[in-house]
Amino acid sequence: MDLKKVLVSDPLAEDGITILKEVAQVDVKTGLSHEELLSIIGDYDALLVRSGTQVEADIIAAGKKLKVIGRAGVGVDNIDVEKATELGVLVINAPGGNTISAAEHTMAMMMALSRNVANACGSLRCGEWKRSKFIGVELYRKKLGVIGFGRIGQEVAVRARAFGMDILAYDPYISSEYIEKQGYTPVTLDQLFAGADFITIHAPKTSATKYLIDADALARMKDGVRIINVARGGLIDEKALYDAIVSGKVAGAALDVFENEPPSDSPLLQLEQVVCTPHLGASTEEAQVKVAVQVAEQFVRLFKGEPVQMAVNAPILPPEAMAEVEPFIPLMTTMGSFFMQFFGGRIKSVEINYSGEVSAHPVAPLTTALLIGLLQVILRSNVNYVNAPPIAKQRGIKIEETTSRNAPIYRNLITVKITTEEGTHSIAGTLFEGSEMRIVQIDNYGIEIVPSRYMVVNRYHDRTGVVGKVGTLLGNNSINIASMQLGRNLERGEALMVLQVDSPISPEIIAELQGDDLMIKSCFIELPL
Repeated sequence: MDLKKVLVSDPLAEDGITILKEVAQVDVKTGLSHEELLSIIGDYDALLVRSGTQVEADIIAAGKKLKVIGRAGVGVDNIDVEKATELGVLVINAPGGNTISAAEHTMAMMMALSRNVANACGSLRCGEWKRSKFIGVELYRKKLGVIGFGRIGQEVAVRARAFGMDILAYDPYISSEYIEKQGYTPVTLDQLFAGADFITIHAPKTSATKYLIDADALARMKDGVRIINVARGGLIDEKALYDAIVSGKVAGAALDVFENEPPSDSPLLQLEQVVCTPHLGASTEEAQVKVAVQVAEQFVRLFKGEPVQMAVNAPILPPEAMAEVEPFIPLMTTMGSFFMQFFGGRIKSVEINYSGEVSAHPVAPLTTALLIGLLQVILRSNVNYVNAPPIAKQRGIKIEETTSRNAPIYRNLITVKITTEEGTHSIAGTLFEGSEMRIVQIDNYGIEIVPSRYMVVNRYHDRTGVVGKVGTLLGNNSINIASMQLGRNLERGEALMVLQVDSPISPEIIAELQGDDLMIKSCFIELPL
């Protein structure tokens, strides 16, 4: 094995450096400017960063030898993953290393907020002794609303329950049954807002979660609610939060993250009802060691030619993924992504029937590929062949596989039936000529869809003029239609229209499509093709 050169551009725990030195030449150069990093990255096979280094497209392009970028932590917001993928550079992170630290910091912020710890400490340091000014509230018997019930959200719930809090859990992708089995109360977001005394957010930052808590959401909360955010800046509309605190609607907030960091001009910093820290959720000695060791171990595995477990942008096939089933992998991932983007919902169970020639081969990799497609839409983060099954299990998703040697129409047919809390839907697909993907059924609509990167799916009442209206609207907005497929269940009943388009479509255009009286549902889908 050739000795690799690794550049570490942010402070990293020595335990991680030691592991890397077993297989690589390690250069630690912290505090580099963008220009300095750009000038030297071409000499390295690997780059390891934390949140302090912005790995932009030009840096990746300049890394002519670059094979892997490692993030000692969870979020990869500071790495241009799309550019890395385009250039074949693997991106690795360490998703579990800071879970406990983030959960503990959430509890610390909640307790500091409830007992006025920061203000009382500041007052005492100024020589004051004003006990009555800092009367707080107990956590005991209070209702804690947890938005996002993944690893960190669940660890917070465990600790809050030890304080005697009642947990209201909301996650659009975790079943109520699973939450109930953990001993918590599953709720809708509206129910959480209306019932929680404290609200803590543990969600990724996506276009769907930006300003999840805005002025409208704040208005729906209980008077005197207290809000904690140790997740990501931008989940809360900070101007709306400021107004709500000043008005007395919100009793206080504990913030570890901000939309712009550092938040030097944020008016929230001037409010005594706000407890704030400078993005310290993962800043413990233990977490720094864990994430450093995790990512360093992944580098070692990669350099030795072994499969890695935490690849953000490239799923790793297990050894048992035989050559006969590999052509079906993209189809399964595509069907999972298509289903989740169109139907959504909290998944309770997944039933997959493999019929035809494919049924004679091991189907476990195909089931995992489907889960990857489903879960990547939900989590917007690292889901691969190693972690997809345990993530599904953690979320209480039941998986059932059946096989049949007979496929009446096609040589191979894979039919997926998924039950969510909103109902049951199905999707089926096959391969033409060995590798050409086709989605051939959606619910009871027979249709032959050629998946493409950008698609618009419309379910509508089958009446004259609907197809023309859709085409005209897209044309007026300079959206070119590459192809179109139609399917219907009966004449003048409900129909399905699938359009392949050349560019993304804005939410405003989708809303305009949805506004037609004959349109039941319109959805833009972007597939990872």
